[in-house]
Parts: sequence; structure tokens; C-alpha cells
Amino acid sequence: MLRIGPLQLATPLLLAPIAGYCDLAFRQVCREQGGLGLACTDLLSPQGLLRGTATSLDLAMTNEIDRPVGMQLYGSDPAIMADGARWARDHGASLVDINMGCPVDKVTKKDGGSKLLCDPERAERIVAAVVAAVGDTLPVTCKMRLGWFDDQPVAVWLAPRLVRAGAAAITIHGRTTQQKFTGVASLEGIRAVVEAVKAESPATPVIGNGDVTEPEHVPRMMRRTGCDGVMIGRGALSTPWIFRDAAALLAGAPRPAPPGVDEILAIIQRYFDLMRRYRDERYAMYQIRRRVSWFAKRLPPSRRWREAVRTAPDPAAVYDAIARFREIAQRREHEVEEPCALES
Repeated sequence: MLRIGPLQLATPLLLAPIAGYCDLAFRQVCREQGGLGLACTDLLSPQGLLRGTATSLDLAMTNEIDRPVGMQLYGSDPAIMADGARWARDHGASLVDINMGCPVDKVTKKDGGSKLLCDPERAERIVAAVVAAVGDTLPVTCKMRLGWFDDQPVAVWLAPRLVRAGAAAITIHGRTTQQKFTGVASLEGIRAVVEAVKAESPATPVIGNGDVTEPEHVPRMMRRTGCDGVMIGRGALSTPWIFRDAAALLAGAPRPAPPGVDEILAIIQRYFDLMRRYRDERYAMYQIRRRVSWFAKRLPPSRRWREAVRTAPDPAAVYDAIARFREIAQRREHEVEEPCALES
């Protein structure tokens, strides 16, 4: 278990706020597999929330099933971030997270995301303002990178300052902005931040993040860095059950058997159904087309099926493609010679 301020999580496993992917439907699918302690929304613009723009409200959508949930805000103005945090508190957030790690230009060019690592005084002011706005009702956390430049590990001294400003937990991604998503996440860098935070506040949890793509990576990261929890991002996109498997390993149990083809197809169909329910047909079709390659990574070779989903003109065609894949896979299991129908 993991405790962040007054918020008690069932497991120390968190779903990262993955831009463009972490919608309500996907969060619910991950929860249904088990093992997930906290899920986070996509990055949220406080200005968009306060203006009530459709895009921001869609990204912030939640419900009673989606608990506990963190809402992650990005920006550079302490007052606006504080107003956004109040909005999040009033619209179902269990936790407010401040984004200090996004390396994407459209965020950093507005002095948000990981650009805050270059302006530590502003970063501290934002944390203090958000904590003053909502800290008596729900915890405020920060997600950050090691630094902007590879040779300037800012987080090791900034993270303790953010804790002094009121942050209830720190999530540290083991890369710099300069690296973006290349190279390897540094477990040594994460450990240095863990040690710095613990020296400032032993009870404040630090959550590690980066390159966790298999359940076994979770206990390894916790063992090698001393972190209190692990946040998983891209590793969950093809394996929504990674939290279930990692939780089993942390409990000292064997890793559960991987889901079969039928189960994986059922998960894909469930996600598609939830997208249609929570959003609309257009959104569901767009997402299933762009995400089919992620889901297919845990299926038998399936080039023809991926193309059938990518080019599907409507939901009926998606359901038909799933049904046909299931039929071929079942037939394959009963044949001595493996057919090439899935690979052609």
C-alpha cells in the first residue's frame, strides 16, 4: 500500500498521465484488470477547465468507478494553477498533480511542464499556491524529470524544496528534458532524488517512473532506487493488466498467467465500448485506429487484422474484425499446422 497525505492507495502502482492516451475509458479498463492504486487524467489546462472548453472537459471526465483519480495540471501562473486546482477538487479529483516533467514543445514554450525545472522559484510558488488553494482537502503532488539538461540534475535539490512548499509526494521520471523519450531511464538518478527527499522529509513518498514495461521492472525499480511506488506509462498501453501482475509480484505471489487471445480481444472490445459510451463514435474510431498497434503487441502476428481495424469505416467493421480474429485464433489452436492467416 501507499499513502499520499490523507489518501490511502490499495497498491503502490500508478497509471501515468499519458498525453493523448489516458482517457476515462482506458483508466477504467486498467482498473478492471486489478492492481491499480491510482490513475491520472491526461494533462489538463487550467485555463481550459475554467473556461469550460469541450476538449479540457473531455480530458477531465471522471465518474464514481474512476477512484481514486489524480488530475494533472500544467501551466506557469501560480494563481491560475490554484484556480484550476479548485476546479479539479470540485469535479471529482482525489489528488492534484503539478506537471513539471512534460518535455513537449507546446507545453514548455509556455513555460509549463519541464520548463519549470529552469525556474525553480516559480515552481515553488506554484506548489505553494496550489497547496494553499486545496491542500486542506486533498493532497498536491509534483511529477518531474531529473532536469532540463543531462549535466544539470536539478531535481535532486529542487524536489526537497517542493516538499517544503507543501508537496505531499514527488514522482520522478528518470530522464532529462534533453533526452525526451530517448535513451534509458536512470535508476541512479531516481535514487538520488529519493535520498534527497527522504533527508528532507522521511515520510514523504517518492514514486519512480520510466522504462517500466514488464511487471518484473516494478520490484527491480523499488529495490534499486528505494522509491515507495512506481508509475507506469507506456508499459500499460499494450498491457493494461501490468498492474495486476506487478501487484502479485510485490505481494510475493507468482506472476499470473498472461491473458489468452480471447481475453485480450475482450479487453480491446471493452475499451472500444467504453469510448463510445463516454465520448462518441468519432472519438472511439479515431482512438481504436491509432491504438490498435499497441494492443496488437500482445497478440499473435496480425498485420491483416491491424489493417482491418485501421481502415474500419464504422464501429460495426471494428466489431467484425475482432470477431474474425477470434475465430481464426480459435481455429489455429486446434490445427497441427499453424496457418498464416493472421500474418498475411
